[in-house]
Amino acid sequence: MKKLLLSALSFAVLTLASCSRDDDNSTNSSGPVSINPADFKGELLSGQSATLDASQTYKLTGSFIVRGGATLTIPAGTKIEATGGTASYIAIAQDGLLYVNGTATNPVVMTSGNTVKATGDWGGLVICGRANTNKGGSTGQTATSEVGDLTYGGTDNTDSSGVIRYLRVEYTGAAFNGDKEFNGVSLFGVGSGTVFEYVQAYMSGDDGIEFFGGTVNAKYLVAYHSEDDAVDFADGFTGSLDYVYIKEVAKAGVEGSNNGDNGAATPTTDALLKNFSIIKGSLAGSEHGMYLKEGAGKWTCENIYIDGFTKGLKIKTAAEDPAANTNVDNGNVTFNPIYFGASITTPSEYAGTNTTYLTEGTNNGAGNGAGSPSWAAGWTLGL
Repeated sequence: MKKLLLSALSFAVLTLASCSRDDDNSTNSSGPVSINPADFKGELLSGQSATLDASQTYKLTGSFIVRGGATLTIPAGTKIEATGGTASYIAIAQDGLLYVNGTATNPVVMTSGNTVKATGDWGGLVICGRANTNKGGSTGQTATSEVGDLTYGGTDNTDSSGVIRYLRVEYTGAAFNGDKEFNGVSLFGVGSGTVFEYVQAYMSGDDGIEFFGGTVNAKYLVAYHSEDDAVDFADGFTGSLDYVYIKEVAKAGVEGSNNGDNGAATPTTDALLKNFSIIKGSLAGSEHGMYLKEGAGKWTCENIYIDGFTKGLKIKTAAEDPAANTNVDNGNVTFNPIYFGASITTPSEYAGTNTTYLTEGTNNGAGNGAGSPSWAAGWTLGL
């Protein structure tokens, strides 16, 4: 990966506080790093930091990885334009830190740099932490991210990957092949010490925002036009998602799994979902409002609003997905209350014996029922 490192010969100038720089050791020196906006790619190494300049537009021409011990700060109003498909993405490795300091009137925007923008133009944002996942095993084993090939997971459930506020990620979902694509934002084993609030995935060619294990408590999320699922969690995710607005979804508004290889894997997904509005929009919505999948895990759901689909809750039969059905049977999945719009002719596909796992009500969801919530004003698109 030497060709990706920051150097005076490529795109970065290292400003060092205590030692002189030469071409042989600049990539290993500590201190602040100045990045060339015209050629934004490479790595920040341990001890290095970079703060972008909001007056510049940064052209992401390859991958940019913040390694452990390094820090990337992105001020309000910064715009990053990516070209290069799967080669272009921003990744925060374990022990790396990202500070996105957007505001409601001046968000940070990561978007396509193509003249004609489309879903799948670039990779998106990947964040890797040290919190639990059941993908590698049940006692804190690590795993490798499906995009970026970075290590994630462990036993530090309070791990922090930084503070991300008021961020819009656009035109992502570049595909390696039919089975492997980037999402808008992918969080792998991200811990509860991370702040992840006011984030929109806009025009994603795959999932909007996906949580692979981890314990992060995310708030104020928007997914608009997701060509797979809008919000997805899996692999032992044990955090909370609060105030989530979803519109224009091709498959499921929310897909929640325990583990795709073993539906009964531990630690078990244990998600708290509160204040969701899930609106199908003009896309297919082929997997319906919420999909309890691959063991499902434990779901505690409050104030859920679903409209525009024909089915509210999708779940396979007990023969096809025994672990998911057992979790509903045993009261590990609850919806209290949940609202099903007039379009929904089948509230739930669950056919087991538990008749009290959901309570229907009149809900406001993310804040305004089917309408855009007030907290999304100013920094989002499409609503």
